[in-house]
Amino acid sequence: MEPNGYHRHTSISFIVLLFAAGLLVGSIATFYITFQEVNNLNDQVSILQSQVSVLSGGGGNITAENITVYQNATALAGIYSNVRDSVVLVQGTSGGEGVQASGFVYQFQSRMVVITNYHVVQDTTGLSVTFSNGKGYAATVLGTDAYADLAVISVTDAPADLFKPVDIVSSTTLSVGDQVIAIGNPYGLVGSLTTGVVSAVGRTITEDTAGGFSIANIIQTSTPINPGNSGGPLLNVLGKVVGITTAIVSDSQGLGFAVPSNAILREITALVTSGGYTGHSYLGVTGLDMSYDLAQEVGSDVTYGWRLASVLSGGPSDGKLQVDDIIVAMNGTLIRNGDDLASYLEEHTLPGQNLDITVVRGNSTPNVTVKLGVRPAAS
Repeated sequence: MEPNGYHRHTSISFIVLLFAAGLLVGSIATFYITFQEVNNLNDQVSILQSQVSVLSGGGGNITAENITVYQNATALAGIYSNVRDSVVLVQGTSGGEGVQASGFVYQFQSRMVVITNYHVVQDTTGLSVTFSNGKGYAATVLGTDAYADLAVISVTDAPADLFKPVDIVSSTTLSVGDQVIAIGNPYGLVGSLTTGVVSAVGRTITEDTAGGFSIANIIQTSTPINPGNSGGPLLNVLGKVVGITTAIVSDSQGLGFAVPSNAILREITALVTSGGYTGHSYLGVTGLDMSYDLAQEVGSDVTYGWRLASVLSGGPSDGKLQVDDIIVAMNGTLIRNGDDLASYLEEHTLPGQNLDITVVRGNSTPNVTVKLGVRPAAS
């Protein structure tokens, strides 16, 4: 008779053997399932390869005609297809010369209108709008704002199915480096598309039509803009309007400007219903940007801000601000230069509001409150 210890050893060995056998059976089953899944995946890959081969004409290479060019995951061809019928050719006569520019269709409430630049329709007679199908119709001006270079026009007798309105979104979503797209009619080349990036935001430009006042919060872009592009849409990578192309710098390359879409959204109701916009705040001062050289010249330690050159007698700032004051903040927001000042007034204030202005005046830095006025009509 074997000792009891021998039986225990035999039982343990048998249990270990059963456990090992279970592991082996489980591994075989897992391998079989995985093998079947791999085979299924291979079959799906073969099907996809066959489909690609058919699309490419069976030659094994996808032809150029089947390639859609993408830029930052956006199909430019798709954007153009969606928007091209919304862009129109605006024509007329001014000073005995022909006017030829761009515009785009927008739905204001239940009414279809065309948006373009003020300088396009200023003193223009025989105004007409031609759609992408080549059919033209008489047009009349509904409202204008020289200080934002905006105009809204109505198209007479055009059938409803020609109006393909665009979507306008807030321009505050734009950042420097974002890709943008312009569609317009440069040099009469109807329906031309160009692309570029946002080079800067918050610029100011001065146009003759604005009576010497600056147009604020302008978008600077590298998108090629040429005569005839004025009034056309500037689009983001989703094909939504973020601006309206308005100006170029003569003899420059890659330097164009667009009025931000926020100006359109802010003014469209007034332009359509009352024919104008009176929401531009007015300080009644003139000035120039501070710089290191100017600070050295006037003996100031401040190298940023906007230094006042004049204060209009009887204007909103009379008795509040003084010549040589350097504006460095508005309602606590840093003002580095005239661009910052004009953009802040345009985006964040309205006539009649009280504005808290921080100035450097000699050795002191007082806060001055000015009740903003309404900018006088452009001359």
